[in-house]
Amino acid sequence: MGSLWNFFKTGADIALLNDPAKIKSLFNKCRWQVFGSITFGYALFYVLRLNFSVIKKPLMANGILDAQQLGIMGSAFFIAYGLGKFTNSFLADRMNNKRFFAFGLFMSSIVSTLMGFCNSFTPLIVLWAINGWFQSFGAGPCIVALNQWFTNKERGTYYGVWFTSHNLGAAFTYVVTAVIVGSYSWQMGFIIPGIVCLIGTALIFFCMHDRPETMGLPNVEAYKGEEQIVATKKSSKSVGQLQWEVVKNPAVWILGLSSLSCYITRYAIESWGIIYLTAEKGYTTMGAGSILGVMQFAGIFGALTCGLVSDKFFNHKRNKPALMYGILYTISIALFLWAPASTAMDMFSMCLYGFTMGALVCYLGGLMAVDICPKRATGAAMGMIGLLSYAGAALQELISGYLINANMTIVNGQKVYDFTLAGQFWVGAAVVSCLLATLVWNAKPKEE
Repeated sequence: MGSLWNFFKTGADIALLNDPAKIKSLFNKCRWQVFGSITFGYALFYVLRLNFSVIKKPLMANGILDAQQLGIMGSAFFIAYGLGKFTNSFLADRMNNKRFFAFGLFMSSIVSTLMGFCNSFTPLIVLWAINGWFQSFGAGPCIVALNQWFTNKERGTYYGVWFTSHNLGAAFTYVVTAVIVGSYSWQMGFIIPGIVCLIGTALIFFCMHDRPETMGLPNVEAYKGEEQIVATKKSSKSVGQLQWEVVKNPAVWILGLSSLSCYITRYAIESWGIIYLTAEKGYTTMGAGSILGVMQFAGIFGALTCGLVSDKFFNHKRNKPALMYGILYTISIALFLWAPASTAMDMFSMCLYGFTMGALVCYLGGLMAVDICPKRATGAAMGMIGLLSYAGAALQELISGYLINANMTIVNGQKVYDFTLAGQFWVGAAVVSCLLATLVWNAKPKEE
């Protein structure tokens, strides 16, 4: 265990380089390599997470699993992911995140490949839960690395750009995995993404870097001339003490509960959207995957602009834009479920949903908590929000799976699913998320 810890822990600081030109060249090169690695890598994490959403339909059609079993599998994944995100995000404050991040993606790729060789409930649920644990090596290291290489003033903008990675990964999954499953088999929907992401792991391992100080570079505040500002706020508290302050902060808990409710609706669409469109609106798997793929591309614009909007037009504050996006988010879900059926309306509602989801999950899923927590405890903030967010995702899978399966009827020998109660549950969660977020309207940053 000692050797394992030594392999993953962050390296020791080394003497500062004394050539300003070399420092500038190396710092800029490394920080863009880090940013590219976490953006590309987190997209690959999502490929290995959402391929299951495409595979659900053939699993049900072939009689391998029913809706309730799929809900249990989804819940097992999110429970493992939420607990893992809580634990591993706390660890990320102390880790060499190049190794930590790459290891999680490597193991997730192996598990996905193995799932392609299973065809019964027990091995599938065990492997999917294991995948959930290794998926939790993604977000925490990304945010910690972002904070190590970019300043507070840059954070909102670059956080938003990084956050588009999950939309890119999801869009790739909905479109390409649907083609793979349609052309070959549902097993290939696990195996091919697993192999592709194994190759991606190697690229990340060779391009990403540990903290600047481990390479003879100054910390990012010193490099960007913000060292004096930070020095006036920084205290002698240990990382553990700062992390405990995050745990005790009521605003973090409220933001976590708001994110929990938001994630209920988010993963309802991402987990059940293809089944809903095929069962309720008559789409093919390819057609449904295309609509959800377009939704993810819309999410890219939401994530890209949300940090920039709050930084440039709201003085780095997220409360007002979060409320605006939250209201539109709720409207988009209601339109998708209850507006008169048409391809144009489905496209419009999912584009609106994707745009607002990309922004809202960026705010509630981490950025607002990071803003009000000490910088050296960034991982702890992400861990708290992640634990609560994915508790909501797990709860959604159980409740949605039960409601959908309980209202299933047999018509002419075919299973017919009713999404009425599940839809009401999804819209209600979006409303609750908006209301909770207003309770921390005036939350202020905590000094270190």
